[in-house]
Amino acid sequence: MKNYDNQNKVLLAVDCIIFGFDKKNLKILLIKRDFEPEKGKWSLMGGFLKNDENLDTAATRVLNHLTGLDDIYMEQLRSYSALDRDPVERTVSVSYYALINIEGHDTLNENFSAKWFNIDEKPDLIFDHNLMVKNAMSRLRYRASTKPIGFELLPEKFTMKQLQTLYEAILGENLDKRNFINKINGLDILIKTDEKDMNSSRKGSFFYTFDAEKYQLKVSDGFAFKL
Repeated sequence: MKNYDNQNKVLLAVDCIIFGFDKKNLKILLIKRDFEPEKGKWSLMGGFLKNDENLDTAATRVLNHLTGLDDIYMEQLRSYSALDRDPVERTVSVSYYALINIEGHDTLNENFSAKWFNIDEKPDLIFDHNLMVKNAMSRLRYRASTKPIGFELLPEKFTMKQLQTLYEAILGENLDKRNFINKINGLDILIKTDEKDMNSSRKGSFFYTFDAEKYQLKVSDGFAFKL
């Protein structure tokens, strides 16, 4: 026990980078910090690890407390341990990024003054949270190119145009329409429905759904998602 008693104690926290999509723009969910230091400034949603939690459980609790959701796609990103990252107490933070389909999931805990910002219009954040967002964007771009996680940001039914707009927002670049459609069709993981979005054009645009079951079967046969 002496080996434990003589060691320095540090706080362990989780911080969550929450991404959303509103059919046009990639967004990030931020809160206004309601205590010092940096009270009143914009921040990621976070919290301290409790004695009866592991990191994933803590991150799920934080996300649920803010959004009311518990079925969110979430991935651990990395740890941040700069000596001066928190001016009050030595704190190590482990960041997670999460993906939310904003449509139908826009109920937020009003106690945190939470607000969605376009990712390229977000305000300056406290501590090292800007770095966390930068790292999360890099991971999101990589994952979106190698796994079908982008569908987590879309409603169940979506048009090909909405899907292309999403990937353009994530990757930060314009994509050629014909090449994009050919790549997506070549993956053979979408189901074309008989329904159309009549708001997009006079002829309308067909809705698609992601065939998760077929994707998993293809992966088991060695299929690799790549855009």
